Formats: sequence, C-alpha cells, structure tokens
Amino acid sequence: MSKNPGLADWHRVMAAGNVPAELAEILAEDAVFHSPVVHTPQAGKTKVIAYLSAAGQVLGSPGGHAKFRYVRELVDGHEACLEFVAEIDGITINGIDLIAFDADWKIRDFKVMVRPLKAINKLWELMAAELQTKG
Repeated sequence: MSKNPGLADWHRVMAAGNVPAELAEILAEDAVFHSPVVHTPQAGKTKVIAYLSAAGQVLGSPGGHAKFRYVRELVDGHEACLEFVAEIDGITINGIDLIAFDADWKIRDFKVMVRPLKAINKLWELMAAELQTKG
C-alpha cells in the first residue's frame, strides 16, 4: 500500500466514477489541471473538477466510452506518476497522469500526457463534446 494518502483518495474517487462532489473533497482550492489538448493550464478547483469529471465520463466511468485502467504507478512522497491504458473506437490510448499533492494530501497539480496522436485527436473530440454538455 502506498504511503501517499492523497493517492489512495484519488483511487477511491476513480472507483466511484469521478463524481464532482467527491472530486471536490480531494482537490486543493488552487488546483491546476494541464490537459494534453488545451494550451493553457486550467486553474481553480471548479475548472479542475469539470475536466476530471469529463475525463471520467469519456475514459471509463459508468457510461463512459472506454474501459480505463492504470497499469503502473511510481510514487515519491507527495508526487505520483500513473500510467494508464484505454481503448476507444479501436484506438488504444496510452498516457500518464502526473499528480502533485500539497501538505494536506490534496491534489494541487494534475497533468495528463497521452500518446499516440490518433488517441489525442479522439480524446479532444470526446472531451470537447463532454465539456459542452456540462455548460
């Protein structure tokens, strides 16, 4: 078991489907999200909740487009690198979540990197649609 309670909280929220209320509990107020397809970082808890809950819908929450799973974790104190795989419409998505936690084990920085280009394009399409439905 990881000695990073913030990471344990992240896995719990992922298992529950990235519910916005549960995401709010594990995010720092000044959290920042770095998307693989949006040029500027998205700062603030509200924006990070919107992006992470949309990603949950697209990648693997109940009713999502793909089956998402983590395949590797590297943890060093308040930082974690989680490698994931998913498949959407026959496109294999491989990526990493780089997560930094604050002193209270709340997520303060969340960066997603994805490969290959075909996967990035598919995620951009589905994430844009999902974010649009949320207003």
